Amino acid sequence: MDQNIINNIRGNDHRILSRIITKIIDNKINDSAFYTALHPHTQDSVRIGITGPPGAGKSTLIDHLIQTALDDKKSIGVIAIDPTSPFTGGALLGDRVRMNKFSWNDAVYIRSMGSRGDLGGLAKRAQEVGDVLAASGKDIVIFETVGVGQGEYDVIKAVDIAIVVLVPESGDEVQLMKAGLIEIADFFVINKSDRSGANRLASTLKSILHNDQPSEKLEPPVLNTIASKDDGVSALYTKIFTHLNKMEQAGIISQKQLDRHRDRVFDLVQNNLLNEFWTSKRLKELEQRTRDLESIKSSAYEIAEDIMRSTKV
Repeated sequence: MDQNIINNIRGNDHRILSRIITKIIDNKINDSAFYTALHPHTQDSVRIGITGPPGAGKSTLIDHLIQTALDDKKSIGVIAIDPTSPFTGGALLGDRVRMNKFSWNDAVYIRSMGSRGDLGGLAKRAQEVGDVLAASGKDIVIFETVGVGQGEYDVIKAVDIAIVVLVPESGDEVQLMKAGLIEIADFFVINKSDRSGANRLASTLKSILHNDQPSEKLEPPVLNTIASKDDGVSALYTKIFTHLNKMEQAGIISQKQLDRHRDRVFDLVQNNLLNEFWTSKRLKELEQRTRDLESIKSSAYEIAEDIMRSTKV
């Protein structure tokens, strides 16, 4: 990779950022030297994950968090995982339009990524995009996802602090999603708190978190906001960094960073081995053999073992 590209990324050239991020999203950068050269410049950003059900007002919340960060003289990058369409027409991208007011500001970079049909590589590419934004000097990198599906869960694992955004009507969902939410969340936000049931949900959450919180985690704060009115967002911004400081003092941040580094090494080796094995010839043979199947009499395991024997070197 041309050193000039690295220099331009470090110089926060948004034109170059867009070009490189597009290549990453399209899986067209497989040059390990590029990521190796980038790595020393990716360590200083705070990585924040924000997830929650559709309609929770995450985009509005992030919109005001961006402004609050700018008021705090911080630069910020946002990676929005769109589960509907990679680059056109999805509802989430429609929400993203309101953030265009920051397009003139070199301290803000916002990019959407599509997840449809490619959850396996989503977390890897999202982290690589996060590395590029971190290397560009962004103080804060936000990953926004919808829900807690496997692909989104893997993305949220790759952050320093994971924030789950709920709405007052999420009370029943909390019971259904309790284990997963508690496992990934470092912080809860009840948005649209001008609606009925907000205080009740806050009390329920605090009770669950107090009683069921794993011993190795700090008890997540629960905060109420009304993002559409910019109510509580400034307090949320302050509380996020207060909690981050507590997590850092408890050694949680460094452990998270080490865990995600280990996961990335494991996944890269696994992916490289798969890519080395599955040559175009072997993939073609696999596709042909599966297309030729016309009966379910033989066990899938038996057929798979036969295909594996035939594709061995």
